Amino acid sequence: MPRLSDRVNTFTDSVIRRMTRISDEHGAINLSQGFPDFDPPKVIMDRLAEVAYEGPHQYSVTYGDPNILDAIGRKQSKAIGRQIQPDKEICVTCGGTESMMATMMAIVNPGDKVMVFSPFYENYGADAILSGAEPIYIPLVPPTYSFDINLIEEGFKQGAKAIVICNPSNPCGKVFTKEELMAIGELCIKYDAFAVTDEVYEHLVYAPNEHVYMSSLPGMWERTITCNSLSKTYSITGWRLGYAIAPEEVIEAIRKVHDFLTVGAPAPLQEAACAGLNLPESYYEDLNKLYTEKRDYFLAGLDKVGIKHNVPAGTYFVMVDISDFLELPQFKGMTDLQFCEWMTINIGVAAVPGSSFFREDINNLIRLHFAREKATLDEAISRLAKMQDLLK
Repeated sequence: MPRLSDRVNTFTDSVIRRMTRISDEHGAINLSQGFPDFDPPKVIMDRLAEVAYEGPHQYSVTYGDPNILDAIGRKQSKAIGRQIQPDKEICVTCGGTESMMATMMAIVNPGDKVMVFSPFYENYGADAILSGAEPIYIPLVPPTYSFDINLIEEGFKQGAKAIVICNPSNPCGKVFTKEELMAIGELCIKYDAFAVTDEVYEHLVYAPNEHVYMSSLPGMWERTITCNSLSKTYSITGWRLGYAIAPEEVIEAIRKVHDFLTVGAPAPLQEAACAGLNLPESYYEDLNKLYTEKRDYFLAGLDKVGIKHNVPAGTYFVMVDISDFLELPQFKGMTDLQFCEWMTINIGVAAVPGSSFFREDINNLIRLHFAREKATLDEAISRLAKMQDLLK
């Protein structure tokens, strides 16, 4: 057999998806891969039923059907306070994952450098490597996940062409403040670099925190590529609908890459999703309230059974500290991945090892999510309570 690509040896398969497979195999409660166990809004499902008979069922416009482009444009123009041109400044993709990949391939050349915060959603480093770029990792330091702006400037001095910002941040739930984003933005302008933002959790930001769109800040529209997805906002992770928003020249390049990566996102799903994008502002207020309640309920459950955790400012993820368990004789020398596998099989709750998100050598954190019905969360907490017995 001829030699395979060297680049595929520089990263592993997705540990998140691997933990889902282990969870399914052992009948565990899957709190590893972040998708809800409840239905999308009824208006979207009703529209999908209509589209099943009305169509479209053939290829749509490669970069997005005009209906969904207009719907995204209306929603996000209001969000960033700038009139987006749907036909020129948006590209609909197969999920936020493809949006990020197409963006990376459109803006970097082999040998370029891209800054990525650590911890990071595991795709970012792989996206940079697959695009031929070298990632530079900027630590977000637990427990507050703060960062040193001087390290970002040092990255730009090393020639970084872009910085990737997940806001709110998966996996740690950090919400970047306006002051933090403005400081990063000023460096992007100073060093003539791109800001690539992943904003899929834009509506899952918990008071008193507020979501600030990087593209809305002074001087940043011209150099921000916003990657987003409908998956989390409308509970349709399996539909694989995402999009990128950027200035026309950048979107033109992203559309070229997108065309040859996937041709286009599913036409009937694009049409059905418009019903969600056209929902009133009250939908997003209710969504935020729902997830605020889930967060508070789940964290209270963790507190009740004595499991240490952070308090996420956004997203539906929580980082759990397993240091006390790793000190026990039966877990001595275990990696966080091995612990997660043990927990899935023996406790019946699946988590993601923190090491899959951190560039640093961190072995004491795991990620859980709370995008589940109350009954599911209750059962998960009941099972996790068994772990506390190990410490007695």
